[in-house]
Amino acid sequence: MALPKWTDERTNQLTDFVGDEAPISQATVAEAADQLETSTRSISSKLRKMGYEVELASTATSRTFSEEQEATLAAFVSDNSGEYTYTQIAEHFENGAFSAKSIQGKILSMELTDHVKPAPKVEAVRTYSPEEEETFVEMVNDGAFVEQIADALDRSVNSVRGKALSLLRSGDIDAIPRQEFTKGTSKEDPLADLGDVSEMTVDTIAEAIGKTPRGVKTMLTRRGLVAADYDGAAKQAKAAG
Repeated sequence: MALPKWTDERTNQLTDFVGDEAPISQATVAEAADQLETSTRSISSKLRKMGYEVELASTATSRTFSEEQEATLAAFVSDNSGEYTYTQIAEHFENGAFSAKSIQGKILSMELTDHVKPAPKVEAVRTYSPEEEETFVEMVNDGAFVEQIADALDRSVNSVRGKALSLLRSGDIDAIPRQEFTKGTSKEDPLADLGDVSEMTVDTIAEAIGKTPRGVKTMLTRRGLVAADYDGAAKQAKAAG
């Protein structure tokens, strides 16, 4: 059966789904493929064409579970019944050493699938109106950065990148707009300038640093930080336990 084509709407759905993850894990690729009803190869290929760094499938699938890891996984899933999707388990278990598909297969073999949280369906992403496209093109021609276009149109940076690629292919713009801040230009921790985030919500933090809520949760978990509506320290402890 032929795979669905990459329309602007599907591209925007994909970029919004992966958020600011870098590199993009095979766990995220697998879940994106499931949600967008396409193959992991198609997802990986599309992301790489848009300039994303994607984990190699061979790296993610070449690992096997030791008896100790299997026991730890079983305990983690049982103790956190209904809290995590396969992708989230893969992100936190053994520091992301296993792909979502590997985690899913192992949990299936242990008959613990009832303890896994169903993955949320990707919401349809609104397309750009003719007026928004006109503003988009004008800002690109004026030399605006990706972040400036995103702010003006109330879109995510990744959505703007995906739309820019589409407009480049259609000949409406001559080049992809540059990002003002990239991994190569800034090594600073985006949370550092916020100070104490314990009384800030995830959405507030996301707006303040220009990240998606999903990206903020990942950052909080990795750093063991607590926000008003998300306990990254507890998530980190559970994943390590």
